[in-house]
Amino acid sequence: MKPFLVLFFAFSAFAAEPLAQQGELIFIDDFERSELGEWKPLIPSFAVQNGVLKGWQTRDDHGAVGRVYRPMKNVIVEFKFKLDGSTGFNAVFDDENHKGSHAGHIYRVAFAPKQIRIGDDKEGVMRNDIFEMRKDPAKKAEADKLLIGRGTATNITIDPKSWHGVTIEILGDQMQVTLDGKPAVLLKSPGIAHETKESFHFTVNGPGVLFDDIRIWQAK
Repeated sequence: MKPFLVLFFAFSAFAAEPLAQQGELIFIDDFERSELGEWKPLIPSFAVQNGVLKGWQTRDDHGAVGRVYRPMKNVIVEFKFKLDGSTGFNAVFDDENHKGSHAGHIYRVAFAPKQIRIGDDKEGVMRNDIFEMRKDPAKKAEADKLLIGRGTATNITIDPKSWHGVTIEILGDQMQVTLDGKPAVLLKSPGIAHETKESFHFTVNGPGVLFDDIRIWQAK
């Protein structure tokens, strides 16, 4: 972990109850087909192969991005993944109509072989003023202070050759992640309560991550 992350990502270990209950199912995909369907590969590459979605990085400057569009606010997202040798991926919620953060990023969950990290992008690293400040070494310390409380992480070992089940719950200004049925990390931060998230996407780094059984419910 880079040193500056310590300033604004407090490590989390907790036992928690579910934040919400499942309401209306608004998206489901089991990838029992050969085409991408609703998934939009904004940055290559994504494909449906052998009944699963695969994303793999083809650009040096950015991971592969595959997005599906649904208007949402409070939601429960479930999916399965296998790192399969990849360096990691992000599950990201965006609002392209929001101009206050870079690329309309609202919040994300980052999965790596040894860590799960969640962040409030809207009021954290992607907020326009903070995003620009972090480009200037002279303003780095000031930017780091603004990031306190905008993210958290937990050290965890993710077997790259096994399938894992994820639940992401968003309710009000809170986001909780469960891995393989066990609560992993929880964050309370104001940007999470953004009124409308209009899309969900995966950003994949490395040679490939596999995804399956993706479901999104309204949370109640």
